[in-house]
Amino acid sequence: MALLSSGMKVLTLDNMNPCIKTMEYAVRGPLVIRAVEIEKELQAGKEKPFKDVIRANIGDAHAMGQKPITFLRQVVSACVNPEILEDPKTPADVKDRVSRILKACKGGSAGSYSDSPGIEVIRRDVAEYIKNRDGGIESNWENVILCGGASDGIRGIMKLLNVVGADGKKPGIMIPIPQYPLYTASIAEFDMAPINYYMDESKNWGLDITELKRSVTEARATSNPRAIVIINPGNPTGQVLTRENIEGIIKFAHEEKLFVFADEVYQDNVYDKDSKFHSFKKVLMEMGEPYSSMEMASFMSTSKGFMGECGFRGGYAEVINLDPQVKAMFLKSISAKLCPTVLGQITMDVVVNPPKSGEPSYEKFIAEKTAVLDSLAKRAKMVADTFNSIPGIRCNPVQGAMYCFPQITIPAKAVDAAEKAGQKPDFFYCWNLLEKTGICIIPGSGFGQVPGTFHFRTTILPQPDLLASMLERLKAFHIEFTKEYS
Repeated sequence: MALLSSGMKVLTLDNMNPCIKTMEYAVRGPLVIRAVEIEKELQAGKEKPFKDVIRANIGDAHAMGQKPITFLRQVVSACVNPEILEDPKTPADVKDRVSRILKACKGGSAGSYSDSPGIEVIRRDVAEYIKNRDGGIESNWENVILCGGASDGIRGIMKLLNVVGADGKKPGIMIPIPQYPLYTASIAEFDMAPINYYMDESKNWGLDITELKRSVTEARATSNPRAIVIINPGNPTGQVLTRENIEGIIKFAHEEKLFVFADEVYQDNVYDKDSKFHSFKKVLMEMGEPYSSMEMASFMSTSKGFMGECGFRGGYAEVINLDPQVKAMFLKSISAKLCPTVLGQITMDVVVNPPKSGEPSYEKFIAEKTAVLDSLAKRAKMVADTFNSIPGIRCNPVQGAMYCFPQITIPAKAVDAAEKAGQKPDFFYCWNLLEKTGICIIPGSGFGQVPGTFHFRTTILPQPDLLASMLERLKAFHIEFTKEYS
């Protein structure tokens, strides 16, 4: 056999997995890469029309200045360094939580592997949290799978559905448009078929059952629909679904024999006084048979809510009504990854098992949690109100989550300039915004949008003063951009 010549690579762009080349993840794409370059240019002393880069591209609360929740960090810190437990200043409820968790860790150390589905006491705590959240509806802790952020759980379940039919059609996953790019990226990586259904922007990003039926009917010609994804509260749209809407979705999924993915990582982030979070599991169970026997996975994360602990990578999936043999195969598949990060599991435990009334840390915990959520509510209103005050920008109210998805009017000359540059018009807009203001946001084309419309997604996470500055910069840019290309 001939030896490889020097310089020849075994793995090349031509012979690598084509699915990896196809997948895209907009929130960490070219704009973010350029933002990092600009930060380095500023550090090197290069003159810019701005002094800093504002990364409003991703829901990373701590990166945007949010302070950690004290109790959460105390528990995690003491699990890593148990000597903290000897400090008389350490609150008793912190000591109790840490002792209980470490007792459940192999060798009494957070540095040991856990069981692949996670530490049992934490899974039990999650099940109790779900039961209390849903008004007493039972949750079996053995249906709770801890994971490295909700993303890991979503991808793990999605892989179970990846079977090409006897007719050669790829398995299809119904996803909302706009959607969180994790879904399109994962579907592309697994070589599955995305089935787009459009949210109704004119109805505050509501979900129309007629649109679901149109979408699945058209998709059956080229794919085999297996599941439907619902993000509630919505990313990137910030809407909160009504119970009536959820019931309609469940009935549709049952009629079409679809597995339900309920992405509920923003369940603590509801700001609109007339909106309320309803978990899909609670609604499904209260609807009774045949709906209460439907297969569904719901997801939660430590990265969102009031915690914002993105870097710890904690999350859970509750998987209900799964065929026992399929569940055994699922557990086998996650065992190959050994276990989710133990620090992420510990963080999840604090989220679902916070200080209780009467415990030493309770009052401070409630004060910190309330301050974060109240501030986010004010920022949600600030962002929507500001965008709606700018000619050529229209924004629905931000009822929940951490983002807004305003529609922008891009002049025809700017559309032409974008085409000449080989860029989509909304990407052209966002690129110019970054270069001229230092604001990094993501074009709507990265999330999906109705053809002929243009949007962008921004987080509401910059702290109030920085957010006000960002909105002033964006307003001035938009007015100048519109003038330049009109």
